[in-house]
Amino acid sequence: MPADDILIFGGSGSRKLAARICDYLGVPLAKGEARRFSEGNLFVRVLENVRGRRCYVVQSTVFPTNDHFMELLFWIDALKRASAESVTAVMPFFSYAKGDKKDEPRVSIRARVCADAIEAAGADRVVTLDLHAAQIQGFFRIPVDDLYALPVLVDAVKQKNLENLVVVAPDTGFAKQARKYQKALRTGIAIADKERSSHDERAQVLELIGDVDGKTALIVDDFTISGGTLASAAELLVERGACAVHVLVSHGVFAEGSMERIEASPIESLITTDSIETQPVELSDRIEIVSVAPLFGEAIRRIHQRESISVLFPD
Repeated sequence: MPADDILIFGGSGSRKLAARICDYLGVPLAKGEARRFSEGNLFVRVLENVRGRRCYVVQSTVFPTNDHFMELLFWIDALKRASAESVTAVMPFFSYAKGDKKDEPRVSIRARVCADAIEAAGADRVVTLDLHAAQIQGFFRIPVDDLYALPVLVDAVKQKNLENLVVVAPDTGFAKQARKYQKALRTGIAIADKERSSHDERAQVLELIGDVDGKTALIVDDFTISGGTLASAAELLVERGACAVHVLVSHGVFAEGSMERIEASPIESLITTDSIETQPVELSDRIEIVSVAPLFGEAIRRIHQRESISVLFPD
C-alpha cells in the first residue's frame, strides 16, 4: 500500500482492531485524538494533513454506544472539514442495527436515524460486518459494504476438528444465515423456536426443530449480549441428546452477567471476532477470539485501489 495515500484512524471503540488492520496493510495508524471533558462533551482532533486524501475511520459503536456513535460522527466531520477527499466509516459493529423496523406503535426506527446522521456528517461510504438485518443497507444513500464473518468463523471451528456436527439456528429469523454455515461445514441443521416478550434482553427457547441426538451442536448467531438465549438453547440441546455444544457468533457484545450465564451453561466454547473490544466484563476462558483485521484490511485495500470486493463474500 502507498503509505502517502491511505490514512486509517482508530476511534476510541476500535483502537486495537484499527492497529491490526494497519499491520495487515503495512501502513502506520494515522494520528488523532479523542477526549472526553468533565461534563461529558467529546472532542476529536485530526493530527495529520488529510487534504485531498482518502481516509478511513474504524469505530465500533458500543460500550458506551451513544458516546462511540457521536465520536464517529465527529471524526467524519473533522476529516471532511480538513478537506479529506473522502471518508469511509468502518463500523465493525453497528449497535443500533437492532432498531431496523417499526414493529410496535410510537417507536423510532433507530438504525435509519443513525444512517441519516452518518450521511449528514459527511461519510462517503460505510463498511461494516454482519448487519443484524441486510435491509439496513437500504437505509443509506451511500455505498454500504456488509462483510461476512462466516469464512473467519468457519476456519476457526474447522481447526477444532469437531466430529458429527450439526448447525443450530437459535431462532427462525437466523435460519437462512444458519444454512450458509451448514453449507460451508457440510453438516445437518436444526432450528430453535425462540420467544421474546419484552425489551429486557431475555428470550425463552421453546422448541427445537431437527435431530441433535448424539451429535455435537454448533449454535450460530450474529451477536449475543446477555448470553441468555445461547445458554437456554444449549440446555435444550443437551436435553435433546446433544453430546456437546459449541457456539459461533460474529459479535460478542457481552454485557454484565453474560459470562456468568455462559459459565453456568453446557456451552464448551464460544468463538467470536474482535469486532468489539470495549466489553465491561472479563472474558471467560470459554471465549475464543479470532481477528477480522485481515478481512477489513483486504476490503479497505480493494476499495482504496478501486477493485471489486465481491471475492470477500461467500457464495
